[in-house]
Amino acid sequence: MTKSPRYIQIKEFLIQKIESKEWSVGSKVPTEAELCEQFSVSRMTANKAVRDLVSEGWLERTPRLGTFVCHRKAESPLMEIRNIADEITERGGRHNSEIITLRRVSASENVAMRLGIKLGSDVFKSEIVHYADDVPLQVELRWINPAFAPDYLNQDFSVITPNQYLTENCPLGTIEHTVEAILPPKHIAILLKIDTDQPCLLLHRRTWSDNQLVSSALLFHPGNRYKLSASVNL
Repeated sequence: MTKSPRYIQIKEFLIQKIESKEWSVGSKVPTEAELCEQFSVSRMTANKAVRDLVSEGWLERTPRLGTFVCHRKAESPLMEIRNIADEITERGGRHNSEIITLRRVSASENVAMRLGIKLGSDVFKSEIVHYADDVPLQVELRWINPAFAPDYLNQDFSVITPNQYLTENCPLGTIEHTVEAILPPKHIAILLKIDTDQPCLLLHRRTWSDNQLVSSALLFHPGNRYKLSASVNL
């Protein structure tokens, strides 16, 4: 049986330590010199293993201090809608949420345009922070047309997510996604526990059910904890 290349063996060793929680987030990993001695390899081989894990989001380098285990970036498919609670659980994390706002409001000009309704119409508004292992991963700001989800305000969104509720009650027909990199507004930065000069990914999402525009959402993610991916068959 052919053995894996030495740098792969080093990567597997480091990943096993991280996945087993023996090395938690923030733990300093062995230096390249220590890995060279432990695995009897060249500095170039040890460097490739560490460099790969930095690129893959397992580790981060801090100049003059060393290399540390970091929070892995969550990844979401851009071309479909996934329940963030399921995404976190599937990665082995624990999802919980904090409800900031859940109420009926009058549609501002911007919200009325987003939902295709008259200015001043009643809409449901929710603002929820989603956490992965108690680290804020997403601020979900959403407006709902009450005509299509009349019981929205009666839901316990600490138990289910708006995505889950809407998927079960308003079967998805069409989605519209727009993504931009921004600096977060102050209140979003506070909720995400980041500085206002730290980049965010903002996903604009609108969803239709049976050709009816049901929901418009703004999804804010810390740029250093989240990434979006897309796969297209040609």
